[in-house]
Amino acid sequence: MIPDKKRKAYVMKGFVDMRKQINGLAKIVQDAMPDGSFSGSYFMFMGKTRRTMKILYWDRSGFCLWQKRLEEERFPWPAAGEGLTPVVHYMLLLALEGADPWKAHRKLSYTYVA
Repeated sequence: MIPDKKRKAYVMKGFVDMRKQINGLAKIVQDAMPDGSFSGSYFMFMGKTRRTMKILYWDRSGFCLWQKRLEEERFPWPAAGEGLTPVVHYMLLLALEGADPWKAHRKLSYTYVA
C-alpha cells in the first residue's frame, strides 16, 4: 500500500475492537468528526494487541478498508487519549512499517564541543 500524499491522515488514539468492519469504523469516524467520513482522508485504527492496523477511507464511490497484521512485532501506538488526531504523511508511512513516529528523540543540551 502506498498512501496518497494528497490525502489527510488521522489516528484514532486508544484501541478499537478489530472485529469492526467498514460500517462500525465509519460510525466511529462520524461520531468523532461529523464531516470526516466522506472526506477521502485516511483513518487509522489499532487493536489492543497492537498487531493489527486498519485504515479506512472514502474513494469516490465507496469505502475502502485496508488491514495490515504484523506476524512477530507490535505496532507503536499512542494509547493515551481518545479521538482523532491528525498526522502527517510520513508518520502514516512509518506506522505502516512498524516504526514509532510518536517517539521523539530526547532533547540534548551541551555547553561546549570538545
